[in-house]
Order: sequence, then structure tokens, then C-alpha cells
Amino acid sequence: MAENNDPHALGIESIGGLLLKYSIPAIIGMTITSLYNIIDSIFIGHAVGPMAISGLAISFPLMNLVVAFCMLVSAGGSAIASIRLGQKDTDGATSVLSHTVMLCLINSLVFGLLSFFFLDDILSFFGASNTTLPYARDFMQVILLGTPFTYVMIALNNLMRSTGYPKQAMLTSIVTVLINIVLAPIFIFWLEWGIRGAAMATVVAQFVGMIWVLHHFTKKESLVHFRRGFWRLSRSITSSIFAIGMAPFLMNACSCIIVILINNSLQTYGGDMAIGAYGIINRLLTLYIMIVLGLTLGMQPIIGYNYGAQKMDRVKLTLKLSIISALIITSSGFIICELFPHAVSAMFTNSKELIGIAASGLRICVFMFPLVGAQIVISNFFQSIGKAKISIFLSLSRQMVYLLPCILLLPPQFGLNGIWMSMPVSDGLAFITAVTSLIVYFKRLRLKGC
Repeated sequence: MAENNDPHALGIESIGGLLLKYSIPAIIGMTITSLYNIIDSIFIGHAVGPMAISGLAISFPLMNLVVAFCMLVSAGGSAIASIRLGQKDTDGATSVLSHTVMLCLINSLVFGLLSFFFLDDILSFFGASNTTLPYARDFMQVILLGTPFTYVMIALNNLMRSTGYPKQAMLTSIVTVLINIVLAPIFIFWLEWGIRGAAMATVVAQFVGMIWVLHHFTKKESLVHFRRGFWRLSRSITSSIFAIGMAPFLMNACSCIIVILINNSLQTYGGDMAIGAYGIINRLLTLYIMIVLGLTLGMQPIIGYNYGAQKMDRVKLTLKLSIISALIITSSGFIICELFPHAVSAMFTNSKELIGIAASGLRICVFMFPLVGAQIVISNFFQSIGKAKISIFLSLSRQMVYLLPCILLLPPQFGLNGIWMSMPVSDGLAFITAVTSLIVYFKRLRLKGC
């Protein structure tokens, strides 16, 4: 597919046009991926039953850890590659490419194998009961064996986008998801593999996606492509990748801790059905969060390039448009979930009990959801300009500073509703923290004359 791959246009073309050019493909890719997860859960809920939905919910913390170790490399590599290109350093961006692949393989093998061998103990610690453990185990065994494919595919797809190929990156997501959607019902219904079939469809699709992105970076006509010396690792580049990638890593790792606490609290105050309800709520809200993350993926190369080129007016305009767009996205999610909670919950299951618990929880959980989009954009802004410490702080603030105490304090007072209430309270406080950090940062820039 032919595509205008001149990254230096990031410093010249209109910000609105660039944000559309880079974000729309990313948003489409992330939306399709999230829709697949929803469709996959619908298949599992109707084919296997409500306890399978609960089993999927039990696997969420481990899935967050899978993503965390991938983003540790992927996010850092993408941000550094964009900054290098903004500095006209193509060789530096190429070196980041090779480091990203090697570090992804190392991370996936170490994390995947360790998790596989201790899987039952991990899932039990995450809140699995004797009823839900077999479903969670069947799903995660396959996912963990496929982590090398997953890591390389995600990391190189993000690098493809940040080095000037947003449409190609979008196609990667579309291809993998379409394969997934075709294979999932075959594996789940026709071959009768159940929840394991859903995981197998995911891994096969990601293997195809990995081949797709590897092919792109082997072509010499690609601006950044594999060269000799691929296997050499530099301590300075590795440490830079990990430093910037630490923010999304910690965010996902903390999400793991929080979901463990939520699952165990749900088990105490509502049982397996409440965990299944949380699985439904999580899937629905993740759709809108993934759309915002797609927006930030498109924002990142624009901000990274212009920050590297010291064009701060363009950086500020990109941030402003991204925040407005994110607010619109999460506000639409708030409206739909508040108006039609039973209808959207009923997509996943025929169980009236599960639908009722999910609908009630959903209305409470989304109370401050319109603000979530802006908080995500601001956190990713600091990541995009290489301000790792601020990005890490903002990533941790919602999970550890606000949500953790709420999960510990509110359920004893309000029962199951206290768990749902914890989320909007932490969302509002995290938004205030993010906006305050942004104001302080730009005030300091003005004092420096930037």
C-alpha cells in the first residue's frame, strides 16, 4: 500500500489535518480490536455461560501484566523513535527499532514462561474460585504461550505508526481482528473448543499480524528498516526505552493490583456473578478508553516530532485538540451507558441476575467518565515528550493514590455499591491532578521563555 511516509511533514502540515491523519487509523485499529474483545466475550457468554464471563474477568489482572511488559518496550521505543526523527536522526530511529524487537522477545519469554508455570496459583490469588478457575486457566494458558507473537506485533505496529506509516499500522489491526473474528466462532462453536478456542483465535491472528509488520520493516524502501548489527544491544538506548516505557508499564501493573483487589472484594460482597458483572463493565468502558488511546497514539508522533524540533506552539495546539476530542469520546460513552445500561449488559449474557448486577454497577461506574479522556491524554502527553517522571506520577495517581484507598474504605460502608463508587471518585481526583500538573508544567516553560 502506497503511503506518504515523510515524517518531516509532522513539523509543517496543519495540526488538525495531522491529528486526523495519524489518529483516525489508530482509532479505527484500536476500536476494531476492542470491538473484537466485546464480540469474543459475547460468543463466550452465550456459548459457554455466565461463569465463563467471570473466568475472563479473573484473567484481566494477568492480561494487564501481559500488556504492561509489552508497553514497557513498545511505548518507550515509539516515543524515542519519533523524537529521533524530529531531530533528523534516522540512524538513531533505526537503532531503536532493533532494540525494540530484541527487548520484546526477551520480555515475552521471561514473563510468559514464568506465568505459565505458576498459572493456577496466580489465578487463585487473583480471585478465582473453584468454579471460575478452569475457565481462566484454559484461556490464559494459550495467551501466555503466544506472548512472543503478541509483543513483537504490538511493538512494531506502534513503531510503524510513529515512523510515518499510520495507515499501514491501521491495516495491521484490521487484518488481525478480522482473522480473529472469523476464527473465534469456528474454534468456539464448530470445533467446540470453548473459551480455549477464543484464546487460540487471538494467538493465530496475532502471529499473522507479526509477520505483516516484520515484512514492513524488512523492506529497504521503508524509512526505518532492519540493518546489520541487529542483535547488538546498547545500554543507553535500552535504559532510555525502559525509562519512558516505565509510565505505561506501571499504569498497567498497578491496574493489575487494583483489579486483584476489586475481584477479591467482589467475591466477598457479590460472589462470582459480581465478578462477571465487572467483566461486562470493563469490556464496555474499555471500548471508549481504547478509542482515546488510539487518539493518543496518533498524537504521540506529532508531539514527539515537534518537541524534538522545538516547535512548542505546534505541541500545545496538538495537545489542546487531543484533549477536546478525548472529552467528546468519553462523554459519549457516559451518555450511552447511563441511558441504556440493561441493553448493553444484555448483549453478553441471557442471565437476568448477571444483567441486573452489571447494569446497576455500570451506571455508578461511569458517573465521572467524561473526564477520563482528558486525564489519559495529559498523561500520554508527558510520555510523548520524554518526561518520564511526570508521566509515571500521573499514571499511578488514579490507580494507587486514589482508587486503592477507595477500594479498601468504601465497600465496608456501602457493600457492592462501594466498589462501583470507588471508580468515579478516583476518576475525578485523577483528572484534577492531571490538569494541575499540566498547568504547572506550562507555567515553568513560560518562566524559561519557551
